[in-house]
Amino acid sequence: MPDRPVSPAATPNDPLVSVVVPVLNEQDNVAPLVAEIRAAMAPVCAYEIVYVDDGSTDRTAAVLAELRASTPELRIVRHSRRAGQSAALRSGVSAARGRLIATLDGDRQNDPADIPKLLAVWQESERAGRPWIMVTGHRVNRRDTWAKRQASGVANAIRRTLLRDDNPDTGCSLKLYERALYLRMPYFDHMHRYLPALAQREGASVAIVPVNHRARESGASKYNNLGRALVGIPDLIGVIWLIRRAPRGLEAREVD
Repeated sequence: MPDRPVSPAATPNDPLVSVVVPVLNEQDNVAPLVAEIRAAMAPVCAYEIVYVDDGSTDRTAAVLAELRASTPELRIVRHSRRAGQSAALRSGVSAARGRLIATLDGDRQNDPADIPKLLAVWQESERAGRPWIMVTGHRVNRRDTWAKRQASGVANAIRRTLLRDDNPDTGCSLKLYERALYLRMPYFDHMHRYLPALAQREGASVAIVPVNHRARESGASKYNNLGRALVGIPDLIGVIWLIRRAPRGLEAREVD
C-alpha cells in the first residue's frame, strides 16, 4: 500500500472537517439540516459547513443568506446554473478549508448525527498510521420507495460485480475522506456514484459504517430510475477503463 500523502500544513484557524452539502431547491430543508449539522459537529471538532446551491429556483438561496448572518460556520457557494451533484460536490470540496470532507444530501435523509461515527473510524486509521481511507455510510434501513430501493439494489449488484469495489451502498451520500484524496481523483460528471471505486484506484482503503436513513419530509427528489440507468451505463464503462489504466505499484515521495 502507498504511504499516506502529506496534506498541506494546517493553520490554527482551519477546521478539521468541512461538511459539504450540494443542494437544489430544498428551501424547507436548509435551516433544519444546518441546525442538525451544528448540533452533531460542535462537540466533536472544529468544522465548517459548505453549502453548494446548484442553481436553485426556489427560496433556497434566500434562506441560506438569512442563515449566514447568524451562522459563522456556514459558507455558501452558488452555481450560475444547474450543473448536477458531481459538479456541486467538486465546487464544495474545492472551496473547503478542512483537511477532511464529510458529505451528505441536502434533503435531510442522511443523518448528520452519523458524521462523528465516520470521523472516529478515520481517526483510528490515522492513529494506526495506515494509508489514507474513505469511510462510507451504508443505509441499512432505507426509507425510500420500493421501486427506488429495487433499482438501487440492481445497480449496486452490477457495479460491485464489474468494479469489484465490494461496497453495498455506494449511492449513500454520507461519506468522509481527506480533501487531498478527492482532488487526486479524475473528475467527470456523475463521478459521485463511484467514489469508493475511485478511492481504491488511488490506493485508499474503504471502510463501511452502518448509518441511519430517514424518509424525505419535504421537497421532491431530483432523480428518476430511468434517468440514472441511462447515464449509468457509459459512466460504468468509463470507470472500468480508468481503473484498468491506473498506474500500479508506484510510490512517490519528496526527498531531502
